[in-house]
Amino acid sequence: MNIITKAIVSNSEMIKNYKASREKAENFGKIFIFKNNQPDAVLFSAKEYERLSAFIEYLESLEEEDIKKIAESLINGESRKDAPSSI
Repeated sequence: MNIITKAIVSNSEMIKNYKASREKAENFGKIFIFKNNQPDAVLFSAKEYERLSAFIEYLESLEEEDIKKIAESLINGESRKDAPSSI
């Protein structure tokens, strides 16, 4: 998991200043909330959540064989243009 340092907010900071944390999530798409110096939660902007939800719905609509092809292309390091075209 890649976490941008600027997108980290402590749990106490989140509680004390929710508005600033929400604005930071808008800027970065998401922020990582840390508790005791460990990732505890993620706050997504509404725009990022919609984007991810659409992607998840798309994946859920795929047949198992198509998902295997996508996974294989990711494992083999193929770019999007090299991915199986049958999908």
